Amino acid sequence: MFKSANVGTVDRLVRFGLGALLVALPYLTSLELWANPIARFGIPAIGVVLILTGIVRFCPAYVLIGANTCERQS
Repeated sequence: MFKSANVGTVDRLVRFGLGALLVALPYLTSLELWANPIARFGIPAIGVVLILTGIVRFCPAYVLIGANTCERQS
């Protein structure tokens, strides 16, 4: 699907954890922040993107900046 993976194992785990936290935050806290529709839907959307990039092991932003967290294969 993609040219090559650029998200490594540790990076994937961090993305899954942070993504799940961002998706769950509006339901776990009762901060005034969640009254704002941009925050209520935008922050979980960022979490979904993090989870998806962890699943497919490809991050378009990493291509733009030339980053790669995959382990080197020799």
